[in-house]
Amino acid sequence: MNISPDSLTAIYNQAFAGFKEAREGYLPRLLPQEIGTVISVSNGIARVSGLPNVGSDELVIFAGKVFGIAFNLDEDEIGVVLLGEYWNLHAGDEVRRTGRVMDVPVGEGLLGRVISPLGQPLDGQGPLLASGRLPIERPAAAITNRAPVTVPLETGLKVIDALIPIGRGQRELILGDRQTGKTSIAIDTILNQRGKDVICVYCSIGQRGASNAKAVNTFREKMAMQYTVIIITEGNEPPGLAYIAPYAATSVAEYFMEQGKDVLIVYDDLTHHARAYRELSLLLRRPPGREAFPGDIFYIHSRLLERATHLHSSKGGGSLTALPIIETEAQNISAYIPTNLISITDGQIYLSPALFELGIMPAVDVGKSVSRVGGKAQRPAFHMVAGDLKLAYAQFEELESFARFGARLDEESRKVIEHGLRIRACLKQSEFSPWPMVDQIIILLALTTGYFDLIPLERMKEAQHALRISTPRIPAEIIERLEQAETLSDEDRQAIVNITHEILTEFATSSNSKLDGVTGPAGRKQDNADGLSHKRFREPS
Repeated sequence: MNISPDSLTAIYNQAFAGFKEAREGYLPRLLPQEIGTVISVSNGIARVSGLPNVGSDELVIFAGKVFGIAFNLDEDEIGVVLLGEYWNLHAGDEVRRTGRVMDVPVGEGLLGRVISPLGQPLDGQGPLLASGRLPIERPAAAITNRAPVTVPLETGLKVIDALIPIGRGQRELILGDRQTGKTSIAIDTILNQRGKDVICVYCSIGQRGASNAKAVNTFREKMAMQYTVIIITEGNEPPGLAYIAPYAATSVAEYFMEQGKDVLIVYDDLTHHARAYRELSLLLRRPPGREAFPGDIFYIHSRLLERATHLHSSKGGGSLTALPIIETEAQNISAYIPTNLISITDGQIYLSPALFELGIMPAVDVGKSVSRVGGKAQRPAFHMVAGDLKLAYAQFEELESFARFGARLDEESRKVIEHGLRIRACLKQSEFSPWPMVDQIIILLALTTGYFDLIPLERMKEAQHALRISTPRIPAEIIERLEQAETLSDEDRQAIVNITHEILTEFATSSNSKLDGVTGPAGRKQDNADGLSHKRFREPS
């Protein structure tokens, strides 16, 4: 395309005239700017003078683009929590106000990414495609904007979904000694949300780099990154990053909740968060209290977990389910931080090191675990088959402890113990292998009606697998009704029991074990569920 010299001259003159007009119309303005000076730098905090108008929790910036949050506002100086490589700072360096509070990028573009609490990508996949930014500290939803918890959050773990159910919008604490499987339960729950239209946020606070790498690799291998955001701080990073990490993760999750979506957030774990805050508070000369924690340690966790809720339909109907993890020492759940979080949350899942050592995994201590909300959100069919399971298991554990003394037991007590052993065998589950809801209902129905009581313990795993692969034989309309949270009718129950009888026949111990009148969960006789009287189990081949 040819352009004449006259046309080029006209374009140049027009552009020059525009630049000249803009230059002549520009009026420079002098903006006041506060510049402070670093007095001293300690492990993760700095003392600064010369910023008289700085606000509480305001973001300030040091030399080298290191950010900090104004925490202590004293008369002559301020105490700043540092959020970067503070070892490059020295006394006498300049500090400038930013006029804003700490915020984090949010949006759909964060799905599948691994980021820091500052919003910096850590996965080497380029810059984040964020839709906006939200402050990390936000007020919790008002009571009038909340709705009851009515929909279950299925973890895929039989022991939790059956005995300690969790609802969408609930706050369920996971606690136990170190190396008892707390993180595994949280990761299994995230893996089970695949295809359920639930966004997941995994916040790792002060964990080792190897643990973080293992978690990220698991999410990638199990195809969970497409609906998950991972926010990571490692143990060797400044304590200020560990302090802001759960708040930043919650703001990321709240963005999706306010879009009307269901969100699951895992805090792994709040023990490191509390210790990081204690370290910062002691360095800033705040008065210590019990176990040297500052007086507001309860408040920093309550204002965090109160942001998890189920919003009213007028506010979009989204939900934010929180699974905070806490580490206990020597099984002491009455320590300061565990009791604080137990009082804040809507229930707890306690993992016992004794069960873990016995190979009973997940090592959930059913007697010390409780869900104060989830039972109301449990599917009707699930509640029907698992309703009395917790009581039967509690009776079994009591009798099992009594039987260790060598006491003689009557026939009824022996039946309770035998049934309890089958319950324990059914609730065992491998890591990273969540069970669908329909498979769990089949297993629990066979368990509560006493079918498993006729099967040797060494063949329980084999029998469960046989039942699980028989799921396609269940009529599609029954599965559809179960997935639509409808009640299990007598006809549907009988159809499932018939399939159960047919599959489990070959696993029975003897030919004179009758199907009618099988022993139920408390040693009582149950009605003949499949309507086939005097049918007998065949001898095992």
